[in-house]
Amino acid sequence: MAAKKKVVKKVAKKVTKKVVKKTTKKTVAKKDAKKRTVGPAEKIGKKDLKSVALISIEEVATEVLTEAKKGRLPQMSMPQRNLANVTYDPKKGFFELKGNMKTRTLDVNSVKTFAQTLRLMSLAQDMVGDDDFATKREAYYVSKNWGEAKFNEQRESDTVLDDIEGMFSVKDVTREILRFVPEEHGGSVVGALTVIDRDPETGAEIRSDCAAMGSGAYTVPSSVDHLGFETTAEFIIAIETGGMFQRLNHHRYWRTANCILVEMGGVPTRATRRFVRRLAEGLKLPVYAFVDCDPYGICNIYRTLKVGSGQAAHVNKRFCVPTATYLGVTPQDIIDFGLEDATHPLLPVDIKRAKDALKNDPFFQSYPKWKKALKQMLTMGVRAEQQAFAKWGLNFVIEEYLPVKIKQAKKFLP
Repeated sequence: MAAKKKVVKKVAKKVTKKVVKKTTKKTVAKKDAKKRTVGPAEKIGKKDLKSVALISIEEVATEVLTEAKKGRLPQMSMPQRNLANVTYDPKKGFFELKGNMKTRTLDVNSVKTFAQTLRLMSLAQDMVGDDDFATKREAYYVSKNWGEAKFNEQRESDTVLDDIEGMFSVKDVTREILRFVPEEHGGSVVGALTVIDRDPETGAEIRSDCAAMGSGAYTVPSSVDHLGFETTAEFIIAIETGGMFQRLNHHRYWRTANCILVEMGGVPTRATRRFVRRLAEGLKLPVYAFVDCDPYGICNIYRTLKVGSGQAAHVNKRFCVPTATYLGVTPQDIIDFGLEDATHPLLPVDIKRAKDALKNDPFFQSYPKWKKALKQMLTMGVRAEQQAFAKWGLNFVIEEYLPVKIKQAKKFLP
């Protein structure tokens, strides 16, 4: 107990006083809290993206047929999808493609992949026209009727699908527009937020109050641009682990702090990232990321939330949250909150990931504060989980850590 008081006193020197006490709770929200509202997302450039998708598919197929009839080898070009082919401009806030392309030519070595690409485009054409959809897993199984063109593994169909999306991304056509949806659902959401949906059959408005989910939470659907939102919240916390999300929800931290909690569950899905992006952009809410202090949490989970990834650079401008900042856990938190004996040694894969980020990742190279933090982690040689704060008590993270950190939001890592 004496050790805990010593740690709290040490942290308190950096803020005016403790923000939350064990014996007091704030009201649900400030009575004068301003309600903010945003409707469904506007279509990019007012385009009918359904028509754009159908036209794009027809154009590629027509070009292939025309070249074949002329006795030439048809080609399809698409962006190279890797970290080496991206740039990062902090003013724009997301990874962009440099422009390096790869060309798929119909020859003896590529005939199967070429055929698979055309067959998936044909499937997309049917689904867009019929207003149907397929999960990525279903798309893989549909190919079992394609004879020698069938996929042997789903990762093969996923790769071809990503290539197709890359081809059409210049026209703002995404995988979702092509009617391919992921198998997994989006993250969970609780707090001062009302989500406004529509009944797909009747068009009737459906309102989901994320503060009235009992012990559960609202689940982000695979597509979110048709949703509207209302909130009185002051900020959003995007949380890496389900366990920490459950603790904060169980103790109604979102009520105490008047915020919205979003469970990422590891690297956030596209739907989760788009959902948080719409909240941040449409409702003008700051987004704080709360993840483990390890290279994976920082260099994969947080980086993907904020600026996207090299693999998805062709759609990052829609599926990332450039305004997000890093609340923690940071390497310095390990020291400031006395967690040295609640850490784990960095594994070789952790060390490699951190060094690769420092050497090759445009995002971390753009911020001296991040380079310093990653180097500090490597020097310390340890990583810490969100749950490490339980050393000082199960609810230390609610009663001490988050209030202290949020008081210093302007000092968060970029």
